[in-house]
Amino acid sequence: MTNTFDRRDLLVTAVGGALLTQCSAESERAPQPPKRPVVVSTWEHGLAANEAAWQILEQGGGALDAAEAGVRVTEADPSVTTVGIGGLPDRNGRVSLDACIMGPDGDCGSVAGLEETLHPISVARRVMEQTPHVMLVGQGAQDFARSQGFEAVDLLTPEAEAAWREWRATGEEAPVIDAENHDTIGLLALDQQGDLAGACTTSGAKFKLPGRVGDSPLIGPGLYVDNEVGAATATGWGEAVIRAVGSFLVVERMRAGRTAQQACEDAVDRVISKNPDWRSIQVGFIALSTAGDVGGFCIDRGFEFAVRDGERGNVLLPGPSRL
Repeated sequence: MTNTFDRRDLLVTAVGGALLTQCSAESERAPQPPKRPVVVSTWEHGLAANEAAWQILEQGGGALDAAEAGVRVTEADPSVTTVGIGGLPDRNGRVSLDACIMGPDGDCGSVAGLEETLHPISVARRVMEQTPHVMLVGQGAQDFARSQGFEAVDLLTPEAEAAWREWRATGEEAPVIDAENHDTIGLLALDQQGDLAGACTTSGAKFKLPGRVGDSPLIGPGLYVDNEVGAATATGWGEAVIRAVGSFLVVERMRAGRTAQQACEDAVDRVISKNPDWRSIQVGFIALSTAGDVGGFCIDRGFEFAVRDGERGNVLLPGPSRL
């Protein structure tokens, strides 16, 4: 039997095989289609917020509407003692709320020290859309809310008042922010059109000094959205986040090529470098890229974040930590 397989055949076979191998490798390296839509939010109470946001996103709604609708659920839940109604008061027994919102066009709005108003996130959106300003605070924010039709609401629940009276009787200093006093819900949304938005809302650190404002209503530290790169939001001890301009840093690290997870880790390390007492505080970040890549990281154990997408459903994930 004659073997007709000559050098020419061998060359063609080798080249063809190399091309197949190269094409296979290039296929594996090829960018995957983005995951859309996606919602990610902080802590266990983010699960309910995610569902509200998802109802808008799966019907083709925008990321900004979804972000606002999601955190409104938490603001209206009196069982969450760090956000909205039921939030624990300041040292004088008054509940004041902070919130900010940012959309895909880079526009943003914020309120701080807002009292007697159930949905500070919606007031923040009105600031963004109805005024030339970004931030209103205190009585000015409250007057604006009333002018926009937001009714006065007593935010101090009997349970929150009882906790405040019990704390005042001890004479102790306000506790640090930890897994039991995590003070925010931050939510990031990516819609079917590929647009990003975020919202962050809080009643602040429990038993805080009157007038204290943390990172949550601050664009840059508490929340940042760049529709070309990604979005990030923070939770934990706001003073530490402010020192590192944390959420903006996360987005900039993603811009430099880091994954959402790596960017969150970088920001936590920056917080650690700026705060000598970092072992006694808790700070965490979550991030969402334009491709639907999700990340979360914190200083100490106990942090959790909720993710809602079409593959996993609505799941609560443990946040990896530095400690």
